[in-house]
Amino acid sequence: MSTFNFQMDRRGVLKWAASAAAAGMSGAQAQSTWPTKPVTLIVPFPAGGGTDAFARPMSAQFSKLTGKQLIIDNRGGAGGTLGAGVAAKSAPDGYNYFMGAVHHTIAPFMYPKLDYDLERDLVPLILVANVPQVLVVNPKKFQNTDFKAFLDQVKKSPGRFNYGSAGGGTSHHLAGELFKLQTKTFITHIPYRGAGPALQDLIAGNIDMLFDGLGSSATHIKSGRLKALMVSGTKRNPAFPDVPCSTELGLPDYTVSTWYGIWAPKGAPADAQTHMVEEVRRACQSDEAKAVWAGQGAEFPNLTGAQFDGFIKKELAKWSQVVKASGAKLD
Repeated sequence: MSTFNFQMDRRGVLKWAASAAAAGMSGAQAQSTWPTKPVTLIVPFPAGGGTDAFARPMSAQFSKLTGKQLIIDNRGGAGGTLGAGVAAKSAPDGYNYFMGAVHHTIAPFMYPKLDYDLERDLVPLILVANVPQVLVVNPKKFQNTDFKAFLDQVKKSPGRFNYGSAGGGTSHHLAGELFKLQTKTFITHIPYRGAGPALQDLIAGNIDMLFDGLGSSATHIKSGRLKALMVSGTKRNPAFPDVPCSTELGLPDYTVSTWYGIWAPKGAPADAQTHMVEEVRRACQSDEAKAVWAGQGAEFPNLTGAQFDGFIKKELAKWSQVVKASGAKLD
């Protein structure tokens, strides 16, 4: 090989190495700077509901930590399925995400036709909050009433009382149907376009009760605008130690919780999904978010990827059985 050719080959190798290093640096910079623009989080319920109670504090911390805004896009309707359909069809560019809830593991068994498939069209990323269900009533309608007195009233007057929900097929609806099944009572279901409107009507006295996620009812319970008669599960909630749990009230099988998680549309870049999980986890573990979660009686499960997917599969199986046993239908 001539000196000339050796020098040319050596120069070529050095040039290639420099280019490769630059490309690698560029890729690392691209990953480390995500997000480079605002991120959209579709919330499939109107503002003011349980999903909002966690999405907005999380959004504030995400924006603070990343320097880029996490925009909440409320798309209420059809028990959360309308927004889920929008999210499933959103651009899988790493900047569109979906904050769904327990309702979305009930919907497949309540709605005969959905324009999306939860397991096929959306990728589970992280479970961010889990709160027990709570039975809340308007204190003006049920004055000086504990759970026993309330149940006696309801049993004596079948059909007289009603309960609101965030929409047909939501956990509010199924929690009410499960309650009726286990207490052998009849209460009329009044569906709304989200927990927020249902809560406002309950506070106004237009409906009698709500089987709500503790997260969205917490502030109203503390203010006295609503009265909590029972939390679901086997133990009292630390945020509301005076409210009895369903097990001690004689309903050991009434274990209903409202949970919230984040999905990406199928096809979103893997690195963007990874960064989204990391930033959401950081936001939820901030001191500010921890205070909000504790104040609403919630825990941060921090289930991600395959763990979250397994959790979803168990919830789908559970709610399929509840729908079948209760005979629940859309109103």
